[in-house]
Formats: sequence, C-alpha cells, structure tokens
Amino acid sequence: MGEETNRKDLERIIEERDYFAFILDAIEGSDNEEDMLQERVLRVMVKAKNKIIDCALNDKPFIAAYFCNAPELFSAMDLPWYMLMETAFLNASAPHIMGEIDKSVDMGLGTDLCTAIRLSIYYCEAGLNPAPTCIVNLLFPCDGAPMMSQVFRKHKAWAHVPNFGADPPYHSNERSIEYFAGELKRMTSFIEEHTGHKLDIDRLREVCDESNKAYSLWADYNELRRSVPSPHGWTMGGAQFFAMTQCFQAGDPMGTEWCQQLYNIAEKKVKAKQGIEGVQEKIRLFWFDIMPVSWCYGLFPWLEQEFGAVVAMNMFGNFPYKLIDTSTEETMFHDLAERNLCHEPMIRQARGTAENFVDDIRRIVRDYKIDVVIWPGHMGHKDGSATTKLMSEVCRELGVRFLHIGLDLFDPRYTTVEEVKDKMAEFFYAMDLA
Repeated sequence: MGEETNRKDLERIIEERDYFAFILDAIEGSDNEEDMLQERVLRVMVKAKNKIIDCALNDKPFIAAYFCNAPELFSAMDLPWYMLMETAFLNASAPHIMGEIDKSVDMGLGTDLCTAIRLSIYYCEAGLNPAPTCIVNLLFPCDGAPMMSQVFRKHKAWAHVPNFGADPPYHSNERSIEYFAGELKRMTSFIEEHTGHKLDIDRLREVCDESNKAYSLWADYNELRRSVPSPHGWTMGGAQFFAMTQCFQAGDPMGTEWCQQLYNIAEKKVKAKQGIEGVQEKIRLFWFDIMPVSWCYGLFPWLEQEFGAVVAMNMFGNFPYKLIDTSTEETMFHDLAERNLCHEPMIRQARGTAENFVDDIRRIVRDYKIDVVIWPGHMGHKDGSATTKLMSEVCRELGVRFLHIGLDLFDPRYTTVEEVKDKMAEFFYAMDLA
C-alpha cells in the first residue's frame, strides 16, 4: 500500500478502486436481486483497477485504449487495459469534477471543447493517469478525439509511449468495413510488438463466441425493455450491458453470467407486469445521448416521481449490433470492424451521415413506444447538434414529441439541474403530457 500511495499517477485510480470497494461493502450481503447484480459490477470494477495498479507497480505490460477498439482482441491477448476517458464518466470522480473542469480551463482549453475531452487532457497533463506500455488511441467520431491523441503523443511523461490510432473511414459500406478490419489487424500487430502479448486465433474465437452469448442476452433483454411498463429505467440495464461487454469483461464468461442474471430479473418483472418500483409510468422517454454523469441523481428520480417519465431507452442501451461470425480469422476481424466502426454508441451516430441519427430514432420510437425523444444537446456534441432539425422533423413525422435542451452532461453549471427541470416541466405541460 505504501508504494501505491507514493505514486501520483496512481492516486486517482486507487481512489476509484477504494470508492467502488466502499460501495461494495455497503451493499454486500443484500438479498435484493438488483443489489446483487450491482455487487457483481462493483467486484469487476475493483478487480480491473487492481490489475492496472499491479501492472504499473510491477512493470507488467498494460495498455490505455477506448471502448470502440475491439476489446475482444485485448481479452484474447490476456492484456489488462484501461479506458483513457473513463474517469470523467465514473461517479467516483464526483468530489473533484467541478474543480478539475476549472483547472482544465486554466490550462488554456476552451470552454467550447467537450468537457469529457477537456477532463481527459487535464488528467494526462496533471499526471493522474499511469503511463501505459502503449496507447491505442481514438481518431473518431469528433474533432476533439484526434486532439486528445496529439496531447498523449506530446506530453512529456508519455512522449516515449508508442501510440497507434486506427484510421476510420467515413462511410459504413462493405469497402469501409474491410478497410477498418485491416486497421484492426495493424493495431493487433502494434500491440504485439510493444507488449509481447501475442494473439492466438483459436483463443480469439473462444472470446468472440463468449461475446456473442453476452450480446445475444443483451438483445433479448432489450426485447423485454419494450414492455409497458418498462421493467427498468435510467439506473439499470443498457449502460451496464455496455460496460460489461465493451469496457470490463469483453468475452468473459463472468460477464455473460451477469448478463443472464439481469435478463432473468427483467423477465420476471415483465411476466408480473411490474415496472420500476414506486413509479407509475406515464411518459416513455428516449434519451438520445450519454446519460448525465455528475448530476443524474438530481434529475431522473424527479422525472419519475413528478411526471411518471421513464427512460425506456438511451443511446448506450440501444442495440444495433450483429453477432460475430467466428468461422475464420477473416470473418472475425470483419465483424469486429463492423461492430466497432458502425454499431458502437456515439461512434455509430456521429462518425458518418445524418441517417445514422434519424434511422435510430425511427426504430427506437417504434420498438419502445416512445412518447418523447430528448436530444440533450451536450455542448461538446456539435456533430449531433447539426442534425437537430432533421431529428425534429422525423419525430413530427412519427407523431412523437422532440425536446432539445442544451446542457453539459458533466458540468451542471452550464445549464443547472433546476433549469433543466423547468424546461422539461414546461415542455410536458405544453405538450399535454402532464
């Protein structure tokens, strides 16, 4: 423990681990099924943090990467990794996040730059992330992502760290997928060269088969989410499936077991026609973006209690995925490329054409009996804001309401929670929904 606490670059990751361990201790032993699921998630988070700490302290290979870089490959190579933007999205960051946003501005980063990207740059510049063996960077979906890549390349403590970014084509056609499959192969060779961990194709097939099981359960779970009332709302479901399959346990049987348990809970609730406990569902929402991080608890319980407004689906719970054909090396790389280029949230919508936004709205409004599509209008998601008029027109076509708010998903000072509440309440009353 002494060596851990003497490392500034490990301070934040240790704090995150200890935060999750504290919450784990608080709910451990609960006989509530959903608490038991959360307990399993917390154990996974603690284990993941401990792996990175161990690697950093003992000079073992590990990488820094992103969720949309085919993490099944990392699992197949038995290679620990952490997500470079992860800290900004964790509740463990809540005590620091406002001050760190201000410090990112003090560094000279403009307030018009996405807050998550500003924070990630700040964490690097402040020495709060452990330098990995190599970096698998992100060059899409927005202009800020390559900017982060440049920071990691030039930062004095990380300048020696080898850096690779898979080049994303603009379109989602077959030619683009084949090109990106080649990029994933180049990425694999890069990781092998710098970590010494080799990819075994038979092991990749095992991981992809397991990943398919988890994704199949996610698809089945999303069928249950169509039910009225919805078995789960903003606190449970899609975001956790995404975290398990893309960030923490890609292709891991323990992750699949967790997915099965969540499906079983939802199935039981649907059969009993049970919705969210203590909520009388009246309005079904599609929150078309990331769920807010530091201020979600100030908004969504209020929506449920005040208006019976339930998040029936959100961008990260959305399921546009296809399963991976594991018959050959070529089919695996092809399907991993398609998933990570064309299906992943934010990547799917913002990397390419406006159809990616409007087609998702059409499908989700129909499948989930949506009453209101909410485009939060995160200040950093200018790519999506450019399609606001198109999204609004599609909703009018479909006969559902569309609300564009304008906020910061990380900084409640941009648009306060009370201002968001006022805007949503006014909207519900004006649209005869309340």
